[in-house]
Amino acid sequence: MLEKILVIGSNGQIGTELVTELRKNYGDSNVIACDIRRPDYDIKNAGPFEFVNVLEKDILNEIFRKYKPTQVYLLAALLSATGEQNPKLAWDLNMNGLLNVLDLAIEYKTARIYWPSSIAVFGPNSPKVQTPQYCVMDPNTVYGISKLAGERWCEYYFQRYGLDIRSIRYPGLISWKAAPGGGTTDYAIHIFHDALIKGSYKSFLSAETELPMMYMDDAIRGTIALMDAPAEKINIRSSYNLTGMSFTPEILADEIKKHIPNFTLGYTEFDPRQNIANSWPKSIDDSSAQADWGWKPEFDLSKMTADMLKNLKK
Repeated sequence: MLEKILVIGSNGQIGTELVTELRKNYGDSNVIACDIRRPDYDIKNAGPFEFVNVLEKDILNEIFRKYKPTQVYLLAALLSATGEQNPKLAWDLNMNGLLNVLDLAIEYKTARIYWPSSIAVFGPNSPKVQTPQYCVMDPNTVYGISKLAGERWCEYYFQRYGLDIRSIRYPGLISWKAAPGGGTTDYAIHIFHDALIKGSYKSFLSAETELPMMYMDDAIRGTIALMDAPAEKINIRSSYNLTGMSFTPEILADEIKKHIPNFTLGYTEFDPRQNIANSWPKSIDDSSAQADWGWKPEFDLSKMTADMLKNLKK
């Protein structure tokens, strides 16, 4: 069957790389990039692009009618730190955008839907070390609240309507290709840029703040692997835990110093993102993803650091 794939939120940190990889796999004309803003990179020129606001259901309906997608990746969202600046908009975008897509997927008989969740679904009373797939989840950010609610909607639509929805709880994502989107883990991208440009960096998270992270190459590969897995292998319809590595700013800085010996790390005054980070896991148990569809990361801290610096130097 010929695949027609919509990627909604294609201009973001994940979308820019996901569209490129999907077009390699399925052909440029079969992957439609969709965003509320015009892309300023090669995605628009390499294949179809549509202006889409996921909250405008009539326009979204026209896109579904035009392309009759077999797969949809819904990436449009306001992230953790940005969401706290405008909580009601974050809830509206993250929640009603999802419901619009789920309803249209049923109407147009879309075969598979991908929607990303986040470690933000965990909260102050969730286990911090090797956070399990199932545990207390008490998020204290609007981003986390919307993602937890979204997980419940995804499972509901699967159970009630049989909609094949798949999801990953992303940890912090690190990439050299696209700018971060306003998340609590963004320091782990900014630090590489400043290391090369200034030889120093001031972290907005404290030295001992350990968080789960993943290199974008692994995130894209894992996302597509999940979507390619046979439906009978997908045993979790809320969202899968996924991780690559865990580290603190100090540990990351030490790794960077192996390549830039004079690099120095400092810290800013207290930042509101610290409170968000304090409520999140230090490490994640992703054994369900390993068992169900063979997940295994390829990048550890050392390999990721070398690859980030090599590519950013270009």
